[in-house]
Amino acid sequence: MKAGIVGANGYSGVELIRLLLNHPQIKIEMLVAHSTSGMEIQSIYPHLGGIVERRLEAFDADELAARTDVVFFATPAGVSKDLLPECLKRGLICIDLSGDFRLKNPQDYAEWYKKDPADAALLSDAVYGLSELNREQIEGASLLSNPGCYPTATLLGLAPVLKHDMIELNSIIVDGKSGVSGSGKKAVIGNLFGEVNESVKAYKLDHHQHTPEIEQMIEEISGQKTAITFHPHLIPMTRGLLCTTYANLKQGFSTRELLEHYEKFYKKSPFVRIRPLGTWPATKEVLGSNFCDIGLNVDGRTRRLTIVSVIDNVVKGAAGQAVQNLNIIKGWDEQTGLTFTPIYP
Repeated sequence: MKAGIVGANGYSGVELIRLLLNHPQIKIEMLVAHSTSGMEIQSIYPHLGGIVERRLEAFDADELAARTDVVFFATPAGVSKDLLPECLKRGLICIDLSGDFRLKNPQDYAEWYKKDPADAALLSDAVYGLSELNREQIEGASLLSNPGCYPTATLLGLAPVLKHDMIELNSIIVDGKSGVSGSGKKAVIGNLFGEVNESVKAYKLDHHQHTPEIEQMIEEISGQKTAITFHPHLIPMTRGLLCTTYANLKQGFSTRELLEHYEKFYKKSPFVRIRPLGTWPATKEVLGSNFCDIGLNVDGRTRRLTIVSVIDNVVKGAAGQAVQNLNIIKGWDEQTGLTFTPIYP
């Protein structure tokens, strides 16, 4: 297949380039970027010199339809809802990495993103691409909405106990921590080295736009509507995301029993790794990979479950999961092009 990347000059876009270069079924055909159209990609990212030397082009739906089969939209929120429909009606597979098609209720998008929502019919048609949980819906999809980074880590951590009604939904608290790349490649004061270095700060408490996305999927998995407490934090590193999720158990399960349950639940999910009893994952252990590592602990005194889930926010939280989803759409092995080890140290 021939692929186009819209927003190729951003962090998720350049990560897509890295991953697709190693995909045996994909050829990168077109790189699109609005603000840097006409520039060479290697002039923005010198590490691509001698590897990918291609001019960034302006968005043209007809040109994309003539030259590509699949288009990845690695754009900021509010962009793909206007551009993607033009590619979709020309018969292209469209995979959106922004939040424009994640929320089924247009009013939720308007409230949380503070932007006009996409067409309601397209929101209804869009398949939510949490690979491990929605494989059947993803297969053969033409409009796929890639999950956010925080929802990916949170929902993969919660899904096994949500699916089997093992926790009190109104007790869910998510403490999230992300590296600076999670906010994208934009010049804002809060992302400056002097602001981030040697500091950890909370932001958007109870107002982060990933909150309704997590709640929407909790309802879909459990069949019950709930509201969660979600508090994200910015930490002084480039890549990596860790979610510590707390929930009260309905019964007195042990940590060992739940670990066995998780291992069985994710038995056919090659990118989810469950840590052994008494060990918990760190972000460095998934750096540069498409893995989500999960560790568990049950406090017998409080009957509270603690779930620690880590991902690389640019890979499993964005570009890697997008490639995984394309593999599922096309019926290829979902590990195709993604079988590389994490970078360590």
